[in-house]
Amino acid sequence: MAELIIPGPQGRIEARYTEPPFEGAPIALILHPHPKAGGTMQDPITISLYQMFEKHGFGVLRYNSRGVGRSQGQYDQGIGELEDAAYVLDYIENLSESPRYVWCAGYSFGAWITLQLLMRRPEIDGFLAISPPANHYDLSFLAPCPASGLIVSGDADSVSSPDDVERALTKVRVQKGEEIDRATIKGANHFYVDRRDQLIQACEQYLLRRLADAEDKLRIEAEGD
Repeated sequence: MAELIIPGPQGRIEARYTEPPFEGAPIALILHPHPKAGGTMQDPITISLYQMFEKHGFGVLRYNSRGVGRSQGQYDQGIGELEDAAYVLDYIENLSESPRYVWCAGYSFGAWITLQLLMRRPEIDGFLAISPPANHYDLSFLAPCPASGLIVSGDADSVSSPDDVERALTKVRVQKGEEIDRATIKGANHFYVDRRDQLIQACEQYLLRRLADAEDKLRIEAEGD
């Protein structure tokens, strides 16, 4: 893992990066929780997501959004943070040699930014949205959601309850052929205290199923040529 300083829209962006293990390997971008609530790229769940993708052969990058850690600028109500995410996605794509798949994962506020990024970046193949704060932010901008992904919440989450997430998803449409999966972690609060292993296990199972399905599809297409 390398420490990076990326020249971003508001100055430097502090990041951590693991190079793809081979040419054409998939890549993943990881987004941290709310800066005003202490969210940084050193958040334990953000690190766990990073390590999960790294374990399965992805090039991975996590970073501090503007005004966090050594990243310059200041908090911008999500507007500038989305700009940072798009910029850093460009950066990691430019570091990679034709990545096979592009994924994005975010926790809490980072999940909200992840879902917005999907609408702007058609190259994203899959996403993990951990506890999107559906009681604070409307998700109806997913109209339609252009990629398949997993939304996870804890059933003891008072910040982003499963009911809030389900209510928000009733307004969401999904492009044909895409699907939003749901997972609920029993006994988990917003911070997944004593439930982090179960959270990462749910994310990992989903990721591996999606990767296997994608490889099967490629094999079938190749055999048909």
